[in-house]
Amino acid sequence: MVTGPSRASEKCVFCDIVARRSPAWIIYEDEGTMAFLDIFPFTRGHLLVIPKHHGARLTDLPFEQQTALVRSLDEVCRRVERLTDDYNVALNAGARAGQIVFHVHFHVIPRYGESNPFRATSRPPLTELEARTLVAELAGD
Repeated sequence: MVTGPSRASEKCVFCDIVARRSPAWIIYEDEGTMAFLDIFPFTRGHLLVIPKHHGARLTDLPFEQQTALVRSLDEVCRRVERLTDDYNVALNAGARAGQIVFHVHFHVIPRYGESNPFRATSRPPLTELEARTLVAELAGD
């Protein structure tokens, strides 16, 4: 069963971002999806792409919402190519796969030649200055 942002928002930080109850550095938004900077990025420009409608997994979403999410993922990847030609796209489905926030989301992680950004050590928080710079670099045309 898929629940909408209003039902899931009490326990879902991404639904709170969609509802504007929690802050985020939004890079892209349309009727059904949103992309914003990860506040603990693996690399500079690490983004999350989410559907506005709550679902824990991709398979929880109706096909039309899956399609909209992938279209938005394409748009965000094109914007990340302003930073670098190389990036990872990742989807973690389930706790054993590394999913921490149980609202489906894709990670878009720019790569700059580092050996392994997916390190077990803590990730430094995104600074406001860096966020503002990235929002300007990744804004729509």
